[in-house]
Amino acid sequence: MNDLLFGVDPEEVSVPALVWAADEAARRRLRLRLVVAVPPVHDRLGYDALGHRTALRIRAESALADVEELVRRLRGPLPATSELVDGAPATVLLARAAGADLVVVGSRRLGRAAELLGENSVVVPLTARAPCPVVVVRAPEHTEVHPPTLVVGVDGSEQSQEAVAFAVHEASLREARLRAVWVWPRPLLAHEDTGAGLAERRRLLAESVAGWAERYPDTDIDQDVVRGHPVAELALAARESLALVVGRTGRGGYSGMRLGSTVHGLLHHADCPVITVPSGAPVLGGDRPRGRAERPPRLGPDRPPPG
Repeated sequence: MNDLLFGVDPEEVSVPALVWAADEAARRRLRLRLVVAVPPVHDRLGYDALGHRTALRIRAESALADVEELVRRLRGPLPATSELVDGAPATVLLARAAGADLVVVGSRRLGRAAELLGENSVVVPLTARAPCPVVVVRAPEHTEVHPPTLVVGVDGSEQSQEAVAFAVHEASLREARLRAVWVWPRPLLAHEDTGAGLAERRRLLAESVAGWAERYPDTDIDQDVVRGHPVAELALAARESLALVVGRTGRGGYSGMRLGSTVHGLLHHADCPVITVPSGAPVLGGDRPRGRAERPPRLGPDRPPPG
């Protein structure tokens, strides 16, 4: 049985993130692997490093026990393991992410400086470097909205193709609609031919999702091209969704941008869980027989749509 890795934050256990992880593990028939890290304590003159380290370990043990009990109480006999590890949290989780299908962490709504510079921050390092999809649960999923909807950001890149592959399978598992959104930045020049540009982006978006409806006939896929900034428009599109899915390069970019541009902005502004899918990530398994289907062939200007 493969693992879904959940990073336990001993400072503040995220119940929405834990619930999301437990439910996803059940949906995908994965083992829930609970991991808490005890960070190193650096010796300082006149500083009780041993006492501080002991306090950190006690806090971590307590948090892990609380999480184990919460999983049992909320989700019953879900296959699960737990582990307390010495080391920097990001380093510990990244090492274990190499053997996981999915990683889930909560977010303490830290400011950008704290997330980037904090020695025990995990969100940015995991999002940038984990070899598997990473789910950051800053806000609960919106299960009260019907029909339930999952949103995926599309920009025609190879990374967004990986995101579409993940998102359509996730939507199928959840019996949800999938909304594929292409964000088109506003024109810099007033004389830009917006009509032709809009038609071209609609064509590219249709090309990006072509073939998935045939492989997942139970999943409705909506397509939208919107104008504006990617962070603002994707966050707006996902404001009442189960989750927002975006692709990233191995170093964490989106559509060729540097780390921290769109993906980092969405981690701070999206009002739902954010799922980042790295290049080369497989379509994960689950209950649906179509879950391990290969990705449909990518269309080019000389290749007609399937069927």
